[in-house]
Formats: sequence, C-alpha cells, structure tokens
Amino acid sequence: MLIEVSPKEVQINEKDLDWKFTRGTGPGGQHKNKTDSCVNLTHMPTGIKVKVDGRSQTSNKVDALFVLKARLKEQQRNKFYSNRADIRKQQVGSGMRGDKIRTIRVRDNQVTDHVLDRKISYKEYSRGNLERLR
Repeated sequence: MLIEVSPKEVQINEKDLDWKFTRGTGPGGQHKNKTDSCVNLTHMPTGIKVKVDGRSQTSNKVDALFVLKARLKEQQRNKFYSNRADIRKQQVGSGMRGDKIRTIRVRDNQVTDHVLDRKISYKEYSRGNLERLR
C-alpha cells in the first residue's frame, strides 16, 4: 500500500534520478513491441528502483515518480520510528534481571542498590534516609 505524498513533502534532486526506457513485456501487441514505453527509475542515493510498464511513456514517467516519492516517504517514516523505538528501548530496558536497580527485601530488613553496589536497612530506606545510596 502506497502513502499519499504531497509534492512539498519529499524533495528529489533530478541529478539523483537514473531514467531508463525499455520495451515493455506482456500483452499490448505491436505498439508495445515497437516503443520504449516501460520506465525503470532508480534513485541513486538510496538505491530504490521503480518499474512502471504501461502503454504510454509519459504517464509511466509520472507514475514512476509518484511511486518513488511514496517509497522515499515510507523509508523516512520507518527510519524515524525505528530510531524512536531504539531510544525508547534504551530508556525502558529489557525488563530482565540485569536491568534491576534496587532490591527491597522487607523480611530481611535490607535494601540493595545494584548500580552503586551498596546496602542499607529497610527501616532507613522507608524513613527516607538515602544518603548512603547516593
């Protein structure tokens, strides 16, 4: 599924595009066999390739550029969301035992800070005396 892209959202430099025109394949008869109507468009910086095969070269050019812009927009969106997910994962952690910061054991009257590798009594911790954990 392609995203609807406005012309202002994705700017493409004409120098970055590699246009190739070939004869199309499939049904179309003599017209398709005689004209180079198939458009192969490559965006050089990203390597994204688009192929549009129809009867009219001019409409194929427009369609290929539209599809390329939609794919570039999708790539930008995916990159943004993956970066955001990586940052969030670093902040949240994996939820495994290694992510533990403190262990509070009320029965044993003990609080262990795993980052600083220090221990204090639970009574001190519950009263807010955290100077030893800083």
